Amino acid sequence: MLEAAFWGLVGASTLLLGAALAIVSPWPRRAIGLVAGFGAGALISAVTLDLTASAFDAAGIPAVTVGLALGAAAFSVGNVLIHRGGPARHRKRSHGRQKDDPLGILLGTILDGIPESVVIGISLLEGEGIGLAFLAAVAISNVPEAIAATTGLRAPHDPSRPPGPGNPPAWPVRRVLLLWAIVVGLSGIAAGLGYVLLAGSPPMAAATIQAFAAGAVLAMLADTMMPEAFEEAGQAVGAVTVLGFAVGTLLTLA
Repeated sequence: MLEAAFWGLVGASTLLLGAALAIVSPWPRRAIGLVAGFGAGALISAVTLDLTASAFDAAGIPAVTVGLALGAAAFSVGNVLIHRGGPARHRKRSHGRQKDDPLGILLGTILDGIPESVVIGISLLEGEGIGLAFLAAVAISNVPEAIAATTGLRAPHDPSRPPGPGNPPAWPVRRVLLLWAIVVGLSGIAAGLGYVLLAGSPPMAAATIQAFAAGAVLAMLADTMMPEAFEEAGQAVGAVTVLGFAVGTLLTLA
């Protein structure tokens, strides 16, 4: 359990790195979009070549089909309940002012990260060590998310509008870092629980969880990360996404 929790913390720790980078120096929107595109490509590689392939090898088509469908549905429902019209909806956006309720942003980020962390824990159950490709993809994708959200949280309120819930002041550095530290800690707990709760379980259960995470991550990529990357960096995102996919593929197959 401790090893799984450790790797979950490692994968999520780049949230703090991204926050620190945004605090130290402003990032241009284009740079954020390019990093997000690279991370999306790496995640696509890990989802297809690692999660889905492993689920299929362990339990066949039923586990993959059910898991993918449930994962996509869970993310979509959560996205409607948490993001829509609320503060977490634009947590990845670096431009404009986020309507930043800390609980909303926290829940929105966890919705992306918990399935990923659980899979990190599951990967240790197979006895082959940590899945390096998936861990790297998660770590890379966390950086632009934290940069964009931190940039918004640190932005001052709009002086042309009265201060209030819809136009809050900039968050202090300590508060921003505490927010991301909480998310990192919860990711480590999720990885540890994924290992403990599924130890000794039938292959069908672990395979369905893997496919569930794959469906949730793919839905997140299509809904938030890839559209945001294209909006910020334009057509160059296509090439960068392929580069991220290539790097992820080499990590998986090498």
